[in-house]
Amino acid sequence: MTDLAQQKCVPCNGGEVAITPAEIAAFQPQIPDWCQFEVNGEQRIERLYQFKDFQTALAFTNAVGELAEAQAHHPAILTEWGKVTVTWWTHTVGGLHLNDLIMAKKTDSIAKQLTVDSDSRSSDSPRV
Repeated sequence: MTDLAQQKCVPCNGGEVAITPAEIAAFQPQIPDWCQFEVNGEQRIERLYQFKDFQTALAFTNAVGELAEAQAHHPAILTEWGKVTVTWWTHTVGGLHLNDLIMAKKTDSIAKQLTVDSDSRSSDSPRV
């Protein structure tokens, strides 16, 4: 199994396809706290990270933003007092690409560096 943390995003310029449910399931053990859901027919993954204060949440947001710029793959990020919700999906494939799973794993690594107490999106949402 390929280690998601060691991978880099590949550019999606069109023609790429979404990853299959079997591929998602194979990588799920590497990103166990991410929830999968659908919006307008597109699969997405999301995770809620909890922090002790707004300053730490903002530092996390900025670090994820820097990673996104470096990898040329950008999430939806909602920053609130003491929490940040990060959502990954790939517009060009209309759902999930391997890039999204790679970035989820890298986002988890950033969170660990900031000593985060994180929770998943919700207990009723299916895990990735």
